[in-house]
Amino acid sequence: MKIIYLFLFTFLCVAAKAQQTDIVDFKRLDAVVFFNQIRIDSTVYDSFEITFDILKKTDSIYLDAVNMKFKNVSLNGKEVTYKNDGDKLIIFNTFKPSQDNKLQFLFFASPKKAMYFVGWENEARNQIWTQGQGKYTSNWLPSIDDMNDKIEFDLTFAAPTDYEVISNGKLVLKNKTEAYTLWKYDMQKPMASYLAAVVVGKYDEKIEVSKSGIPLKMYYYPEDSLKVAPTYKYTKTMFDFLEEEIGVSYSWQNYKQVPVHDFLYAGMENTSCTIFSDAFMIDETAFVDKNYVNVNAHELAHQWFGDLVTETSGTHHWLQEGFATYYALLAEKHVFGDDYYYWRLYEYIEELAAQDRVGESTALMNAKASSTTFYKKGAVVLHMLHEKVGDVAFKEAVKNYLKKYAFKNVETSNFIKEVEQASNQDLSDFVAKWLLDKTFYYEEVLASLQQRSAFITEYLMVDCEAANAKCDYYLTASISDQAKSKIISQVPDKITREVFKNSIKVRQAIAQNMSTIPFALKQDYESLLEDKSYLTVEAALYNLWVNFLEDRSLYLDKTKDSIGLPDKNVRLLWLTLALATPDYAVNQKKGYLNELIAFTSPVFNFEIRMQAFTFLDSLGIINQEIVNHYKEAEQHHNWRLKKFARAFFERNKENLKTTN
Repeated sequence: MKIIYLFLFTFLCVAAKAQQTDIVDFKRLDAVVFFNQIRIDSTVYDSFEITFDILKKTDSIYLDAVNMKFKNVSLNGKEVTYKNDGDKLIIFNTFKPSQDNKLQFLFFASPKKAMYFVGWENEARNQIWTQGQGKYTSNWLPSIDDMNDKIEFDLTFAAPTDYEVISNGKLVLKNKTEAYTLWKYDMQKPMASYLAAVVVGKYDEKIEVSKSGIPLKMYYYPEDSLKVAPTYKYTKTMFDFLEEEIGVSYSWQNYKQVPVHDFLYAGMENTSCTIFSDAFMIDETAFVDKNYVNVNAHELAHQWFGDLVTETSGTHHWLQEGFATYYALLAEKHVFGDDYYYWRLYEYIEELAAQDRVGESTALMNAKASSTTFYKKGAVVLHMLHEKVGDVAFKEAVKNYLKKYAFKNVETSNFIKEVEQASNQDLSDFVAKWLLDKTFYYEEVLASLQQRSAFITEYLMVDCEAANAKCDYYLTASISDQAKSKIISQVPDKITREVFKNSIKVRQAIAQNMSTIPFALKQDYESLLEDKSYLTVEAALYNLWVNFLEDRSLYLDKTKDSIGLPDKNVRLLWLTLALATPDYAVNQKKGYLNELIAFTSPVFNFEIRMQAFTFLDSLGIINQEIVNHYKEAEQHHNWRLKKFARAFFERNKENLKTTN
């Protein structure tokens, strides 16, 4: 099934494109979007109205509108000259300073990006969702691409009645008919266009209320009710913490989180409406291995850093990603404790040091810096700044910064000035060293962590690669799980039966590092298959299958009902091993093969599909159904799956040709 949609828009906005901000003032956008179950490539028009003030004389204004068609364009009720260049709608007129001007027209859009129609042409669940980060909202909604434009978005949608529609702001009207339901969402404050969002799909919701009275709406697929608690664990706790820690109240009417199929990233902080990958919808066991807590905290922190105050340009991108990463760590510190916080910072600095060693470091204020720099170096720099000026001054500065620039755009100097005033310190040297210098000062950050954390000091001290190391002692001593895991990775041959008595995380390290299993430890190693960790079960199953050929059927029988993480890690491995074991379930192999091939179809998340493709490749299996699934993947909207599929074709193009 394909979808067609019509748009009816009314605009009033704040600061149009940077080149227009001193000429025209758009203040508010009202849009009605109709989703029809017809052909997406049909041409349908509907009305659009935009109200604006002219601040200075000009001969033209424009809206960003990519690949849209327009008709009956009028200004204040009169026909007006315009140009549609495929990227913008340009209006020509002798504009003079004035208020409440109205631009009206009919238009149609069929977006090739930013709005994704998932499942309507294949077996995947039917959804529509948007991802406008950067400057892409104008592919589905006439708007201003520049993030310096802050607009109040009030969006209304008409969608088939059996679907939920979720968007920015508060739901103020819901009119239901037999065929369609009208959903009207109201925003009270302005935001950048890239943060406008909508999701259409089949969902249930759980609602909690923050300490300050903000509704926290957590959406989920109806069949995932048992995954709600582990997925959204600590949501209210972290929300309450961030409001108190930041010192500035949450600025929007509510906060919603919506999982979607085959999302482009882990999550996106659309104002009041975070969209995230449904691969994070987990059960209780998966929480140990991969959970949503960090992504949850990161996107929530963006509601202040990025949504409330927004960078003026990519040069200052760390003001969004560095802050969101840092405050997510603070929220996790509140939940999991100090050791967790310092451990994650240590992981960050190790990654940054590795980047530095290969000459890939860039300055934090480099618009072309890597994500690692913007996110992790940004967080580390904030940690160092926090340490330098002290807790009181740092918190005061952040609060003043957010209040002063609320609903506005900022540069790094705006933040630094607030810190200097709050701390009464000159931060010129700090800025030169940490923000403008591409070098990463690893030793200095490490010293800071060691000074604050006995946990990190212990971890660094424990080292079996050092001279006179007491490896046997370390593995049974009262030291952290991280320290023991480090030793296990260095000397897996030193593992004894006693080491298996450690925590689930240490046992996981055994499974992932001990690939050669002595017969004396066979029984202990087999016990890993019982652990409440899908990563442990996956690694243990494979290693046992490799080491003990005579017991392969026993291990397969023991794990045949395990699915694993949302990416089905255990099940995919199990199917592959079952097919690769000649004498195992011979009469059922065809069914196992069909199941593994089915996992390459669009029904499943792109991560599942990539792993299934990989396992089939390892088995040397390619048929027409796999080729068809590959061809679909090659055209997929998710860039990771598309890139994988193209590489897969290159490796297998000769075999693929023989299947046609």
